[in-house]
Amino acid sequence: NSADGKIAYPPGVKEITDKITTDEMIKRLKMVVKTFMDMDQDSEDEKQQYLPLALHLASEFFLRNPNKDVRLLVACCLADIFRIYAPEAPYTSHDKLKDIFLFITRQLKGLEDTKSPQFNRYFYLLENLAWVKSYNICFELEDCNEIFIQLFRTLFSVINNSHNKKVQMHMLDLMSSIIMEGDGVTQELLDSILINLIPAHKNLNKQSFDLAKVLLKRTVQTIEACIANFFNQVLVLGRSSVSDLSEHVFDLIQELFAIDPHLLLSVMPQLEFKLKSNDGEERLAVVRLLAKLFGSKDSDLATQNRPLWQCFLGRFNDIHVPVRLESVKFASHCLMNHPDLAKDLTEYLKVRSHDPEEAIRHDVIVTIITAAKRDLALVNDQLLGFVRERTLDKRWRVRKEAMMGLAQLYKKYCLHGEAGKEAAEKVSWIKDKLLHIYYQNSIDDKLLVEKIFAQYLVPHNLETEERMKCLYYLYASLDPNAVKALNEMWKCQNMLRSHVRELLDLHKQPTSEANCSAMFGKLMTIAKNLPDPGKAQDFVKKFNQVLGDDEKLRSQLELLISPTCSCKQADVCVREIARKLANPKQPTNPFLEMVKFLLERIAPVHIDSEAISALVKLMNKSIEGTADDEEEGVSPDTAIRSGLELLKVLSFTHPTSFHSAETYESLLQCLRMEDDKVAEAAIQIFRNTGHKIETDLPQIRSTLIPILHQKAKRGTPHQAKQAVHCIHAIFTNKEVQLAQIFEPLSRSLNADVPEQLITPLVSLGHISMLAPDQFASPMKSVVANFIVKDLLMNDRSTGEKNGKLWSPDEEVSPEVLAKVQAIKLLVRWLLGMKNNQSKSANSTLRLLSAMLVSEGDLTEQKRIRTYIGTIYLINIECLRQIFAQKLHKALVKLLLPLEYMAIFALCAKDPVKERRAHARQCLLKNISIRREYIKQNPMATEKLLSLLPEYVVPYMIHLLAHDPDFTRSQDVDQLRDIKECLWFMLEVLMTKNENNSHAFMKKMAENIKLTKDAQSPDESKMNEKLYTVCDVALCVINSKSALCNADSPKDPVLPMKFFTQPEKDFCNDKSYISEETRVLLLTGKPKPAGVLGAVNKPLSATGRKPYVRSTGAETGSNINVNSELNPSTGNRSRQFFSPLVFVTITHYLREGEREADTQAEGETGSMHREPDVGFNPGSPKITPWAKGRHQTAAPPRDPQLVLF
Repeated sequence: NSADGKIAYPPGVKEITDKITTDEMIKRLKMVVKTFMDMDQDSEDEKQQYLPLALHLASEFFLRNPNKDVRLLVACCLADIFRIYAPEAPYTSHDKLKDIFLFITRQLKGLEDTKSPQFNRYFYLLENLAWVKSYNICFELEDCNEIFIQLFRTLFSVINNSHNKKVQMHMLDLMSSIIMEGDGVTQELLDSILINLIPAHKNLNKQSFDLAKVLLKRTVQTIEACIANFFNQVLVLGRSSVSDLSEHVFDLIQELFAIDPHLLLSVMPQLEFKLKSNDGEERLAVVRLLAKLFGSKDSDLATQNRPLWQCFLGRFNDIHVPVRLESVKFASHCLMNHPDLAKDLTEYLKVRSHDPEEAIRHDVIVTIITAAKRDLALVNDQLLGFVRERTLDKRWRVRKEAMMGLAQLYKKYCLHGEAGKEAAEKVSWIKDKLLHIYYQNSIDDKLLVEKIFAQYLVPHNLETEERMKCLYYLYASLDPNAVKALNEMWKCQNMLRSHVRELLDLHKQPTSEANCSAMFGKLMTIAKNLPDPGKAQDFVKKFNQVLGDDEKLRSQLELLISPTCSCKQADVCVREIARKLANPKQPTNPFLEMVKFLLERIAPVHIDSEAISALVKLMNKSIEGTADDEEEGVSPDTAIRSGLELLKVLSFTHPTSFHSAETYESLLQCLRMEDDKVAEAAIQIFRNTGHKIETDLPQIRSTLIPILHQKAKRGTPHQAKQAVHCIHAIFTNKEVQLAQIFEPLSRSLNADVPEQLITPLVSLGHISMLAPDQFASPMKSVVANFIVKDLLMNDRSTGEKNGKLWSPDEEVSPEVLAKVQAIKLLVRWLLGMKNNQSKSANSTLRLLSAMLVSEGDLTEQKRIRTYIGTIYLINIECLRQIFAQKLHKALVKLLLPLEYMAIFALCAKDPVKERRAHARQCLLKNISIRREYIKQNPMATEKLLSLLPEYVVPYMIHLLAHDPDFTRSQDVDQLRDIKECLWFMLEVLMTKNENNSHAFMKKMAENIKLTKDAQSPDESKMNEKLYTVCDVALCVINSKSALCNADSPKDPVLPMKFFTQPEKDFCNDKSYISEETRVLLLTGKPKPAGVLGAVNKPLSATGRKPYVRSTGAETGSNINVNSELNPSTGNRSRQFFSPLVFVTITHYLREGEREADTQAEGETGSMHREPDVGFNPGSPKITPWAKGRHQTAAPPRDPQLVLF
């Protein structure tokens, strides 16, 4: 009864005061809770009746009761009271309301323990509050924000993974009503929500993050303005004090964007502002953030906010390195998640692929390769092109990443065919590009190409048949330059095997000083074939010591390099040697790593007898038409021809693996084919591998001999050549076999039928070269009576002029072709003569020289004159280039004496810039090889006159003094030409002043002025020209080097065949060029356009001697200059250099000037395709690298195949 102010309790409930026990209080409160639960808002009488009780339950006694069960029951009662009395709460005091709601909020912490017996009551409390939106009463309170903050923090702290969806739903209802129905969200309240999005909190309580996420999604329209204000305060105004979360703004933006991009509609323009901040670290943070926003899988921010996207792309060019790096890293995710943005990214990645920072260029590659490995369609050809370009980067780390990335793509899409034929076609160029890198000078590049070939192009762990099929079709689909590179790779590996074999042979010999010296030289050679040759030398020496002490290790290594070692045996040997050298206590063992490099290079992991047999079977299938050639993208004819070329190359490096009847039967089948190239290659394979055919395979021998005879007599010229060499190489009765070919051919020679002469002349020429003593007499008769008198001296037809400088074989008459072969026969005959007892060599050289100097007087055929000069079948338009190549090849292998290098000085006169650049590269290569040889071979110091590059200076001076264009020693234009030729050589020699070489060269030029020309010592005019060239050389050396005035390290030795001994008391201090001329040569008036710059102008007309036919006497005088050479050089070289080579070279270099008026500028591109020194595969010209690319003075070196 409440009329008298007393508290009315529900029926059966006694008075609740502090005088009763806690248990009794709980019991009575439960009954009160039950009563309030059953009441609804329409029970007006009961509401009035229990109003005093409602006020009583809000007293301090209950709100601060120490018993949590009491507090929970009271809170449930209060929640029901708010429900029942809504919308007018029975409590009118604001302070009381605040205390009540803070009290209720504290009780909600009980929701945390779902296993508590009281959890259902806590859930009821939450449900009641959410359903009635009881907390909305607090909007009337001034400090309601304190209540809401406490509520939000409580709910976010208690939510956990044991709660069901209903709990989360009621919490959301409770909080969202406060946000959506209030006047705004304060910063503190916003912080209570956003703090749950910070990664640290997110990881601690995933459920609170999910609750905040759903809450923000539900209230996006209301809360977006509050969020925008927060970020505006922090990002734009810089007021970080507005919130404790200011330092986490970028993390928050990322999470909010992932929740709902609409939450950040007003924030994105602020990020654009931040992207242009002057603070690099701040820009970096924004870039990291936006990278995640743009790159996330379902993001459409780039399309929705183009200005921000464009501003972000601008950070790819940021001045701050970490910003550029972060931008590049982002590109990978963007390409994978948003392929439509690849077009926008391509141009920026292109610029960054040339970035001066190595790490950025590296990450560009990683970005593109990562996306390509996910799906090749994600990257366009241009992006792959950037990776291709970086394979030539100046930094090894970048090059390695690019090469390995491309190799992985090739294996995935070409070898395994994971994305079909279209994808395989898109990356089919990779195999060629990777092999082209073998042209690079760096040993690291070469080793990586070898590793890539063994692991990705032709994986060595495949079964033999599969591995050979892979190699067979790879070889057939490679471009010519890649084929050369692959051949060079096998050659280099084979050479290294030979070096190791020779080292093991030295271990078998008794210890001596000579043996130790030879072993040291061999170790240095092996070290040069390993990474970081400086460190490799120490490791190789250590390995050599181990080999000397461990006989079992030596036997394992001998087995590894044995010609009969199989691929499986090689694998076992490598593992066994590595196991013996391993040190368990040393996890990183540089010594072992270096030895592994060596073993991997010399181990035959691809080719053995079983592999060759598998290759031959594949080729047989191609011949029979049962192979998968078309499926592999190769025509049957290409497969057969390439297969034979492959076998031919392998016959050089692995000849023992061919020795089986089955293999030779297949090759005999190829010999019978109509394809001339196929038959030629098959003969070469027999030549290289057939040394045991005669003893082990008589049936093959009996079948092969008639075929070789037939090819030598009636095959193509190339087949005839190979057939003669094959007979000479593999048969013991070669004299009989060659005689059976020689005699019928020599008897059947008929100049009236020139078309039938070509093959016989080729065969006879090679027979005379291979067996000169056996056929000396009959060959002399053939040369004198038929070759010279009948064929060369007589013209049986008149040629028709077609106005062309050069005509292909098809347009040349059979008579001219026969005469060309006749001249080549003369040369081969000369090469076969080991001595000059019959004096045939001199007379033949005089004949060739006369034909050259008289410009083809014997036949009036310009093409034949060309053949004489070069002694090889070459095109007149690229004559100078090819001659330079052949000269370079012989010099680089130290087959020609040093004096021949002087010829390169004349290349300064070549009117074509590319050919001059090519000649310079040849010169650089020759000089570096000679210097390296002297360093690596201690014994070479005894032969410095023939090895030291600086000793080319006297030869060059003598050569230029005898230049037919140098007619007047005081003619400035002619002296300018001489100066350019001198500087062409001296520039390369003076790059480094090794051992005071500048002073040494100056001393040589000064000493020459104290001698006379040994070829014409009494001709004052000739000696004056010699001294003039010396003065020009001294002028150049003095002007280019300040170090040349130092003392020479040693007194130079001059070649006696060119210079006389200085006379006693002879002093030549006269200056043969005036001071005015000296100034003009160094700095003076502009040079005439024809000296070096113009392609279509002759060099210099002043003083040019007209081209007139030489008389016999003049010719003879040229030929008879045969002064003594250095004893270390051969007779043939000594005789050839002075008369014929000089005439030949100067004649044809001048010929270029004469032709320059009629040749188009397109000829300038003819010089770059050089197989030894400077062809960049895939690029028709040399272009300067952009910043950050590999700076090279010349394109990569093509492989040499001369060893084969």
